[in-house]
Amino acid sequence: MSVDEGTRNAAGMEAVGIARTWREAPLPVKAVIAGIMVNRLGGFLQVFLVLYMVAGGFPVVRAGFALAAHGAGAVAGILLGGWLVTRIGVRASIVSSMTVNAVLTAALLYAHSYPVLLLLAAGTGAASQVYRPASAELVSRLTSEQRRVMVFAMYRLATNVGTTAAPLIGALLVAHSYALLFWAEAAAALGVAVLGQRLLPRDRPPRGTAAPSARPRGTGPTGYRAVLRDRGFVLFLLAILGFSAVYTQYLSTLPLAVRAHGFDVFVYGVLVAVNGAIVILCELLVTRQVQRWPARVTSIAGILAVGAGLTVYALPLGLAGLVLATVVWSVGEIIGSPTMTAYPALAAAPEDRSQYLGASQAMFGVGSAVGPAAGVAAWALMGDAVWLLCGAVAVLAALAAHFGMPASPRRTSPSHKES
Repeated sequence: MSVDEGTRNAAGMEAVGIARTWREAPLPVKAVIAGIMVNRLGGFLQVFLVLYMVAGGFPVVRAGFALAAHGAGAVAGILLGGWLVTRIGVRASIVSSMTVNAVLTAALLYAHSYPVLLLLAAGTGAASQVYRPASAELVSRLTSEQRRVMVFAMYRLATNVGTTAAPLIGALLVAHSYALLFWAEAAAALGVAVLGQRLLPRDRPPRGTAAPSARPRGTGPTGYRAVLRDRGFVLFLLAILGFSAVYTQYLSTLPLAVRAHGFDVFVYGVLVAVNGAIVILCELLVTRQVQRWPARVTSIAGILAVGAGLTVYALPLGLAGLVLATVVWSVGEIIGSPTMTAYPALAAAPEDRSQYLGASQAMFGVGSAVGPAAGVAAWALMGDAVWLLCGAVAVLAALAAHFGMPASPRRTSPSHKES
């Protein structure tokens, strides 16, 4: 018996190696992952928009509204991207969105009216995210079920590496000029568009309707209507909402807690660096093991570990406790996130896959937007007890995942939706 055959678990899933998965991935999948890294390496706008507007003489409050408009546009863009794939296809969605993003990003340099800046901020937010459901759809379509979780871990790695490096690159560019920063982001978006045009397959979604057997629960709705009719997946979306709202507390509430406990901002930087190092260095290795677990088990384990790690912040354990808590929730992130990213493609009928992916990505965006604001408000009222609240929300999210996801390791057909 070969080594690969010997690694199959009882459910028949194969423990797929990292190098082999990348080597055998189709060229378009590699192109998408490379494009994501290029896009995120050039993703400066969200980090530097407020500073750019303040330097241009706008009040801080107005700059904050512009950033909020960018975030709202991003959520709308994800939903639009899920719909657009079914109308014009994956390649056209990616190429058009990145081209529009390049144009709008460059246009920000020449906008001096606040209403125009708001519109451009929202437009760049939307255009920059339309590609995400399309990219996830292509990865899901061209990757076998056994390889999907590992490939999505690579997808996340490209995103995380780019997101981590972008502020550093952006700071170097801003030291020269904001114009260079914006032109660099526009060039990165245009580069992704060219990469997509040259390396992604020409595709055109079928206009016909699917066979009744391919429809969720044997009924007619497709697209976002099918998402809303799928009660199990709606529960999964609620799990994503709770998970993302809790997870993003490290961006808002954690720095306040670190300062309140008498530590320097450098300590907060170290905690964020610990998380980044664990995600970048360990996620693929952990995924190689947990990809064999049932999706429901993996998701619940990840959500609960994130909640447990944040709960530890409530304990008076000093600097060691802060580091321990960060390690725990970081491990939870790398356990659950690849599976939760890949799961919507498994839950959907083929004709609805892009909308399922778009809905889950948009829900994560909503949680990431609402969570920090709610966390800061709760911190002002509750102090360290907010971390206990985070643990409770994580438990509720885990329960939603338990009831929303099937008990079996994988779904072999859309007819398994009502498990």
